[in-house]
Amino acid sequence: MLQFLKYVLATVIGLVIFSLLAFFIFLGFITAASSGDKVTVKENSVLKLKFDKPIVERGRENDSFAELANSLSGNPNSVGLIQIRQTIAAAKNDNNIKGIYLEPDMYGSTAGYPTLEEIRTSLVDFKKSGKFIIAYGEYYTEKSIYLASVADKIYLNPEGIVEWNGLNASITFLKGTLDKLGVKPEIFKVGDYKSAVEPFLRQDMSEPSREQTRSFLTSINSHLLKTISDARGISTNELQALADSLTIREPKDAQQYKLVTDVGYADEVETAIKKALKQDEKKKIEFISFAKYNKADNKEKSESGSYDNRIAVIVASGEINSGDGGDESIGSDRIAEALRKAREDEKIKAVVLRINSPGGSSLASDVMWREIQLTKEKKPVVASMSDYAASGGYYMAMGCDKIIAHPTTLTGSIGVFGLWFNVKDLLNDKLGVTVDGVKTNSYADIGLPTRNMSDFERQWFQKRTESVYEDFTTKAAKGRKMNVEDLRKIASGRVWTGEQAKQNGLVDALGGLEDAVAEAAKLAKLKEGDYRLRYLPEQKPLIEELFGDSNETMETKIIQKHTGVLAPYIKDIQKLKSWQGTQTRLPFELEIR
Repeated sequence: MLQFLKYVLATVIGLVIFSLLAFFIFLGFITAASSGDKVTVKENSVLKLKFDKPIVERGRENDSFAELANSLSGNPNSVGLIQIRQTIAAAKNDNNIKGIYLEPDMYGSTAGYPTLEEIRTSLVDFKKSGKFIIAYGEYYTEKSIYLASVADKIYLNPEGIVEWNGLNASITFLKGTLDKLGVKPEIFKVGDYKSAVEPFLRQDMSEPSREQTRSFLTSINSHLLKTISDARGISTNELQALADSLTIREPKDAQQYKLVTDVGYADEVETAIKKALKQDEKKKIEFISFAKYNKADNKEKSESGSYDNRIAVIVASGEINSGDGGDESIGSDRIAEALRKAREDEKIKAVVLRINSPGGSSLASDVMWREIQLTKEKKPVVASMSDYAASGGYYMAMGCDKIIAHPTTLTGSIGVFGLWFNVKDLLNDKLGVTVDGVKTNSYADIGLPTRNMSDFERQWFQKRTESVYEDFTTKAAKGRKMNVEDLRKIASGRVWTGEQAKQNGLVDALGGLEDAVAEAAKLAKLKEGDYRLRYLPEQKPLIEELFGDSNETMETKIIQKHTGVLAPYIKDIQKLKSWQGTQTRLPFELEIR
């Protein structure tokens, strides 16, 4: 026995030593990767922006750990919107950068129009320097055309495709699946337009849901058409007629109707770039990618201002839940901590809360709302709405001093629902599993998913849901300085675009993050250029993310790699784990294309 234990101990020690060696080799690899040659921006360079990766609110700057993790997982690295805007701003002032080569490959992109508008606005500002922008694509969607419309020249491959047929919003319904599984949803809600629960109750959209979706989709489409019309010199009526008739069939059609300026191959685009650079055709173009330009040691920094005057930009992106959250979700503890840090830091004179969220837990939303109120007592707080700031996302914004949204932001959805699933039939009839137990009081097992609810319990949950709605709308009315009855007329769970929300008083102004920062500076009485930005929450080192408790990003990548097009639906089902309790969120996975 002693000999056996000795061998076991030796094996364990060997495994530990091997693991430590592997870990340090891994660290060595990372160090070597991160300490490579610095990138130098050569004269007469062209910044290459290729939008073929997921765009998130905030990426990781020059993080070799992140690059390696994405490389090993076989998934594309995401790109941060904040970093994209900073890069374009730096390129504008960089004498070595003469222009931008844009590849707006947005096919299948989940980026919303507000995200694209932030990028487009930066590109418009870049052109003020007198530098050129040339775009090239093989497949243009409405999103691609919207982004590329800012370019001086827009090239389409001779065999390429332009998808110009209008916008479509679709919702995935799960009632049929639940029926087959023997799962019965128990649902409590307030608001005729609160359609987030419909996928569990119906197989199609209700009339209120269809009405609100048609309304905000029309609003988004109108903004899209107007922007492209102004940029390309085509009337909105003509753009609408082209979509209705599917006139754009061939690349020459897209050129004829001015959606693109030229039809040509990639080599012909390079010839056009060389001409813009006034460069010999035999000489190679000095392209520099987004990733490499961010690592450049001689790129000009666009930020200036006093270190003693700062504006904190708190990035809150994803679904709202209690706890710490992560890069792709909003954890109330993490955001509350960031608000406290901004509140207590004397160098921070104002706060901008950048929200990109369809909502989530009402409790977590309220926790963050409270911290916003406490912060407002000491310094101005301005909300900046991105793609979404709805339901729980609006809950966060409604307590700020000012709310600024993009015209196409989806917001409002001031409504509440509760959701539980009864899996008794699934366990009993499909799996042969039964559950039994004892209790000390009549309702000790309330909400247990293995038994039917009584009418009394349903009434109890409904009253609780109504109480949360009462609190939500009362606080919203106070924040917006409106009569609560007037606010409830535009609440009831209805979703609005930013443009519609401005008209009905739910937001103060239309604009992007830069406008929100300017408003925060104005409220804090800071002069233009006399402050710097500080982004919060502070990002954890990737090594801590990899070996810590939060592994949602890696899990998402693994699901995507192994399930492909089915990944969004698997993620939908997984999200149901966090839907227990009272929720304030948008309709279930609304997809606009």
